[in-house]
Amino acid sequence: MTIGKTIVLGLVSALEPTVAFAQTRISPEDFLSAVEGKTADFHEIHTGALVGIEQFLSSKLSVWWQPGLGCVYGQISVSKGQICFQYDDIGGGVYVCWWPFEHEGRLMVRESSFAFAEIQEIRRISNDNLDCPNAPIS
Repeated sequence: MTIGKTIVLGLVSALEPTVAFAQTRISPEDFLSAVEGKTADFHEIHTGALVGIEQFLSSKLSVWWQPGLGCVYGQISVSKGQICFQYDDIGGGVYVCWWPFEHEGRLMVRESSFAFAEIQEIRRISNDNLDCPNAPIS
């Protein structure tokens, strides 16, 4: 195998979560169906620290709460097998996209950006509401 092929295979492995370690991809639609109308707690996979809590108001709208930063609303879309969020506090049409998957019975998401391939574990899904202002109308 040439060095070029090795590099390409390494990049593909880094970009596709199914190659990194034994895991089962979950379609964005199945993920959204499981969390719609619910609230999910996201924890950093390595440290276990709470990253934030997201309430899925519908399959198209969520509210994200992060410790010390408060609440921000996000428009949800599905693109190329990813769940994407366009949050109100990030301008310029920037999307944050994730691949949902299951690993050893644990529900996780992996950021789709090559530069920030963060993995978060969803440790709890509940019917709790976040104490945030009402969702925007438009």
